[in-house]
Amino acid sequence: MGLRGGETRAHPQPVVKASSLDFPLDGATVVIVDDVLYTGRTVRAAIEAVFDYGRPAHVRLAVLCDRGHRELPIRADVVGKNLPTSRAERVRVHLGEDDAADEVVLERSSA
Repeated sequence: MGLRGGETRAHPQPVVKASSLDFPLDGATVVIVDDVLYTGRTVRAAIEAVFDYGRPAHVRLAVLCDRGHRELPIRADVVGKNLPTSRAERVRVHLGEDDAADEVVLERSSA
């Protein structure tokens, strides 16, 4: 898929399916949990999605790793580890049943 200016996307875009919530969000406290906080764009999209379902009293953000390099004015309320990185590095989080170990790996990007 092409972008403006003739650029192509580095990764294919995900297929977006319909979603629903079985409970009201109005007046509730919503906690968004993310593995790595980087530019803030993913969190912004999550906040926008939350407000599509109602108007919560509070939205809080908890992240496992905060690597900096924010492009939007977003700050986590709870941070597991501040992990200073360069833009040339990549943070990979391995958790749960599918990964052999619970770990955070910092690797040099090939690009």
